[in-house]
Amino acid sequence: MDVNEVLLPGVGLRYEFTNADGDHIAIVARREGTFEIGRYCADDPDEARQVFRLTSAEADTMAEILGAPRIAERFADLTKEVPGLSAGQVVVPAESVHRGKPLGHTRARTRTGASIVAIVRGDNVIASPTPDEVLRQGDVLVVIGTHEGISGVRAIIES
Repeated sequence: MDVNEVLLPGVGLRYEFTNADGDHIAIVARREGTFEIGRYCADDPDEARQVFRLTSAEADTMAEILGAPRIAERFADLTKEVPGLSAGQVVVPAESVHRGKPLGHTRARTRTGASIVAIVRGDNVIASPTPDEVLRQGDVLVVIGTHEGISGVRAIIES
């Protein structure tokens, strides 16, 4: 799908694409962090009608909902493109010494070279988790790195 990006000086960026139904969709990402989703009218391609607005937090929630089913698929695609790079999943078990502690406590990236790029918690995805994100039993950590690095993260989390 082609996405056209247009700089709106003083406002932010507008992303435009045409969906499968032929509707021309516009998303304006404003500098202050809000978003406007609109659809262009068929009779006037220069006029977009606002469908709804989202705060930054609402946009993050929508991105998590829309992205949750596809996140592992996208990382798998990425690893096909980069030789030596793999994607793996590590489940936080009840007996992990890191359960209930911040992700940074594991020092996983420093110790293994692999990166925890997302945490899948139930139906929610925490993309690019911060070191302060507290690990919970059953969290699925999405890890990118070498096979050895992913195995190292698994050993750290399962200890």
